[in-house]
Amino acid sequence: MIYLTQNSVKHIKDFLANRGKGEGIRVGVRTAGCSGLAYVLEFVDEPNDSDVRFDNDGVGVFVDPKSLVYLDGLKMDYVTEGLNSGFKFINPNQTGECGCGESFTV
Repeated sequence: MIYLTQNSVKHIKDFLANRGKGEGIRVGVRTAGCSGLAYVLEFVDEPNDSDVRFDNDGVGVFVDPKSLVYLDGLKMDYVTEGLNSGFKFINPNQTGECGCGESFTV
């Protein structure tokens, strides 16, 4: 399961409304950074046949099966800290992250 906070749901719904289309977001991982894995986000207009779908208050969250192994139980929040805002990932599978926070290990 992938969980979205109310801040995340609101941000995604607002962005999709401004975009004028989309079924939700895809969350995945890719090899990157000094710790090994990085989160990848993209908007979904048409889901892939292999995607696993989770619904959070009307927002579809799509995950490919290979990424789900690393992301099961993930909680996504949308936060504003000072002048910066963006998604914060709380991943129960994560065992460490690099010093700059751009990548993580499982």
